[in-house]
Amino acid sequence: MLIASYNPSQMGDILVVILGEDVENQAEIEKNDVVKIFDSETNKTLGFNFLNVSKFLPHIAELNGQIKLSQQDIDTLNKVLTDNDLKAEISADDDPKFVVGYVKSVKPHPKSDHLKITETVVNNDEVLQIVSSSPNMQEDIKVVVAKVGAMMPSGLIIWPGELKGEASNGMICSGRELKIPNAPQKPGALILPDSYKVGDAFDASKASDLFE
Repeated sequence: MLIASYNPSQMGDILVVILGEDVENQAEIEKNDVVKIFDSETNKTLGFNFLNVSKFLPHIAELNGQIKLSQQDIDTLNKVLTDNDLKAEISADDDPKFVVGYVKSVKPHPKSDHLKITETVVNNDEVLQIVSSSPNMQEDIKVVVAKVGAMMPSGLIIWPGELKGEASNGMICSGRELKIPNAPQKPGALILPDSYKVGDAFDASKASDLFE
């Protein structure tokens, strides 16, 4: 996975690159303009902080929030790593993280009155178990799924997890959570028109017509 985020007003000229989920026992190595974060037990790399990043990627100064790194950007960052005696570990992740899903089945959560367990089809015909609290959740609807590795507009990152003992691998989103213009400001899955194709990438910035 690859998530890159740049928020100069809050963090200064630092690019945060996330390659894996936080763990309990983390450690850091700082070498000049790079901080490597890793699992101290397994040595697995979890991410990097690139300090003074606009020296390497000048165009980033015009950006804010989640950053889509080009292959050239990735090559530049990997060179920064190797120049600092670190392994080049950043690679592109082209799997779309927001996709049109189809809710194949819904059943009650055995330990909750308001949660439901869904089987939801996403891209490449993959079926995900996703626990949802949406009051309008039902079978045979098309929805927007934030897959594991997605960063929500709020900055929340979607990781594998459990809700009251049931595995949940993704999130079925509301229009409000996706910050689609004019979306109802209340809980509830965004139910897409049937014209949307299951498995297609979903771009919230191009969905303003959903709530005209």
